[in-house]
Amino acid sequence: MTLGACATLPSGQDSLDAIAGDYVLLQLTIGEKEAGYIDAYYGDSAVMERAKTQAPTQTLPQLAQRVAALESRTAPFIEDGAAETSMDERRARFLAAQLAAARTRLRMMQGENLPFVDEAQGLFGVKPELVELATLDAVVARIDSLVPGEGPLWQRLDTFQSRFDIPADRLKPVMDAAIAECRRRTAAHIALPEGEQFELALVTDKPWGGYNYYQGDARSKIEINTDLPVRLDRAIDLGCHEGYPGHHVHNALLERELAGRRGWTEYSVYPLYSPQSFIAEGSANYGIELAFPGDEALAFNRDVLAPIAGISADGLDRYVELGKLTPQLRAAQYAIAARFLAGEIGEPEAAELLQRYTLASPQRATQSLRFIKSYRSYIINYGLGLDVVRADVEGTGSDPATRWRRMEQLLSEPTLPSDLKVR
Repeated sequence: MTLGACATLPSGQDSLDAIAGDYVLLQLTIGEKEAGYIDAYYGDSAVMERAKTQAPTQTLPQLAQRVAALESRTAPFIEDGAAETSMDERRARFLAAQLAAARTRLRMMQGENLPFVDEAQGLFGVKPELVELATLDAVVARIDSLVPGEGPLWQRLDTFQSRFDIPADRLKPVMDAAIAECRRRTAAHIALPEGEQFELALVTDKPWGGYNYYQGDARSKIEINTDLPVRLDRAIDLGCHEGYPGHHVHNALLERELAGRRGWTEYSVYPLYSPQSFIAEGSANYGIELAFPGDEALAFNRDVLAPIAGISADGLDRYVELGKLTPQLRAAQYAIAARFLAGEIGEPEAAELLQRYTLASPQRATQSLRFIKSYRSYIINYGLGLDVVRADVEGTGSDPATRWRRMEQLLSEPTLPSDLKVR
């Protein structure tokens, strides 16, 4: 039994529940046309079978027509300029935004190459600003002053940071300890779904560092890519981002609160290229700061994780200080990606710029390019998403409990990028 009512037009000829059912089938059908389009699905298996049957009979233009038809059906449920936004209105706005993203992705699947900013806005509902790379020279200079020595800055930085590479045979116990602490801190503020759990796997040959495959029923499979050494601070980052209070918690709360208690079936499917990902990645990254405020990450790395990894904590404070500066260079990645994807620069120049302005080693720059080629403008969700979520949550005040309550709202309600307040 669900608690949500069926929102209908006054004449009763349509309903959000009916639209949602058609939306799920449509998204799954599009997913049959592009590998990776659907990040998670835990709904009725019969709907998935219908999508698999339909997909061979549907062209991409026909799917685009179905998107447009659903957009037209959704529009009457949205009241422009409403003083207060009801949950049903928020539901309709969410569906409309997700459909706009599907429309954009179908254009791309048909061969249209959109400018980076337009692609990001169409898929994720935000318009990133592309910086001039030279404006980041001051940050690079500050980092340079913290890592004296000979040779290129990326090389000096990589040499210093490699002191904190987790030995391969210690990675699993380090990750287990990090995730357990991320969960403990999250559970102190958010009532987690009963029986929630995850499976951790170490994998190779991936374009990303970590991935959460949500299985439904509050279960996840978390994979950590070991193509490159995992550094000590990444254990907490990955534990929070992929697990608590990141993707695992986000998906589990959406399943419990919206798909389950309200019966909103649209939340049983998660299309990767959608505004849902802006919220997911931004909140997952901010979750690291929320769970480990101030110097608490430094203390946990020093006192708990470093001994498990068998790593000396000498120099860890400087390592953490560098870790606070390097995120200021995230905007460089967007600018470089935009030029690369537009064909203005080739791989060698893009890799060189990534080394210069994100201070990546050649191997990590290559991995970044591999991600950019695979996921394109998706990269904005990590940095820009973090900035917007942080501004919204911390705009509620300095009280930790209040911030956690706002975070839980973002994770368990129909939330769009436009709902976040940069106070």
